[in-house]
Amino acid sequence: MSKSQQRVLIFALGGVGEIGKNMYVIQSDDDIVVVDAGLKFPEEEMLGIDMVIPDITYLEENRDKVRGIIITHGHEDHIGGLSYVLKHLNVPVYATKLTLGLIEAKLKEAGILNETKRHLITNRSEIQLGSIKASFFHVNHSIPDSVGICFETPEGYIVHTGDFKFDQTPVSGQAADIAKMAEIGERGVLCLLSDSTNAERPGFTGSERSVGEAIKEAFRKADGRIIVSTFASNIHRIQQVLDAAVLNNRKVAIAGRSMVNVINISLELGYLHAPEGLFVEADEINKLPAEQVVVISTGSQGEPMSALTRMARSAHRKFEILPGDTVIIAATPIPGNEKYVARTIDQLYRAGAEVIYGGHGPNGTVHVSGHGSQEELRLMLNLIRPKYFIPIHGEYRMLRMHAILAEQVGVPPENIFLLDNGDTVEISGGKARFGPKVPSGNVLIDGLGVGDVGNIVLRDRKLLSQDGILVVVVTLSKQNGTILSGPDIISRGFVYVRESETLLEEANRIVTQTLEKCMEENVNEWSSLKNNVKDALGRFLYDQTKRRPMILPIIMEV
Repeated sequence: MSKSQQRVLIFALGGVGEIGKNMYVIQSDDDIVVVDAGLKFPEEEMLGIDMVIPDITYLEENRDKVRGIIITHGHEDHIGGLSYVLKHLNVPVYATKLTLGLIEAKLKEAGILNETKRHLITNRSEIQLGSIKASFFHVNHSIPDSVGICFETPEGYIVHTGDFKFDQTPVSGQAADIAKMAEIGERGVLCLLSDSTNAERPGFTGSERSVGEAIKEAFRKADGRIIVSTFASNIHRIQQVLDAAVLNNRKVAIAGRSMVNVINISLELGYLHAPEGLFVEADEINKLPAEQVVVISTGSQGEPMSALTRMARSAHRKFEILPGDTVIIAATPIPGNEKYVARTIDQLYRAGAEVIYGGHGPNGTVHVSGHGSQEELRLMLNLIRPKYFIPIHGEYRMLRMHAILAEQVGVPPENIFLLDNGDTVEISGGKARFGPKVPSGNVLIDGLGVGDVGNIVLRDRKLLSQDGILVVVVTLSKQNGTILSGPDIISRGFVYVRESETLLEEANRIVTQTLEKCMEENVNEWSSLKNNVKDALGRFLYDQTKRRPMILPIIMEV
């Protein structure tokens, strides 16, 4: 096929115009490479939903073209949906050492570890995926082993930054591959996809090392027990907590399943370092003096079932907040979680703890972002110098601000593409334009169900949560259509039966009248009978209560 006939498609199935659920696709004719397979946590109206993953209908329809999935780093919003995707697409997975360790734990839990091909990559690796060649460069982020990707396609170079910032004093000592990024830029980059999470924040993002100093100072001033809550995957921060514990002769216990898993994997792979005897079991905490105790916990986002939130409510089996405890929340709330975090902080104060969070540390902030601010985004643009630019990772306002930054450093406005999930950019003959839309959307995970909960079920759950349910049970005679028993009305979450007898008696009478009228008019189909009962009863209840409970008629014939 000649170059003029070839085309490259770039699109997202998740991760643009939203936080989380990252999944990007680079397609060169018959070869598809997927970048990341993340999840996002449910929004408030998604009642009962555990997580949300991208709709991979397009990938399933083109499964014979998918050459592999490359993972940029080990955060949940980049690997959390992988085990669900691999059950439908058994393709190779490429990731760095720590990321692969975290992925393997998930695949083992899902029962698909042995049937999944896994390949270790480094920032020096080069892999050929059909007509697409991928190479990598190290970036700083809040988890080790994060990489950006340079794709060499028949149309030119396409760069995906992954999540990044430029940390000049990284805790791990591993600086970003700035020279390699500049070298890639020198080759001439066709298109850049770059992280937009902090596009609204001016200046530079602080170094993770500054958090370590604030944590050490907090440890030095604390007289009682210390509970530190952070993201389980923030290995650099956990290492700094361990260092502060050693410095202050404290033992460390771990609370929260995900925290236990990540720390164990990181210790095993050499990404965390701790002296022998530093860690103690939860049961031993109460045997130690308060000034010798540190607990590292999940729950920095105020999640209702997380370890810290349960401690704050005095609902944890092994840990309890005591007066004199110091709680350090070394994270900032993800957009949408602010009220949960604020509620947890209030409960911790009520329990008598001293709470340090965000910028409220005794010696500076106890959290910095893992994402670059405006000056770092400009630096990335100037290093890569792309012809075309697609801002990714973030809500629409962040993408828009990143587009403005790109214009400021010289990218023509007509060469910047703001996408929604499912929008494609088609590049052919070195020129980019919007291409055909591909299927995209949310797949909702509820327990073991994948995609079996849709908008109708969520609507019903919302109705149930707002106004409750009325179940109407009636038995009819098959021979003459008369009511043999009932109507019996059962109320759940609508009104308290003992205090609403008059209302329910009248509702009973309306159901009886409605059914008798249907019989007189020879309406005897069950669906028609049920709809008439729902309509008549619904109007009556709204007139009387201004509520709209879900009405569920059950009609039996004998």
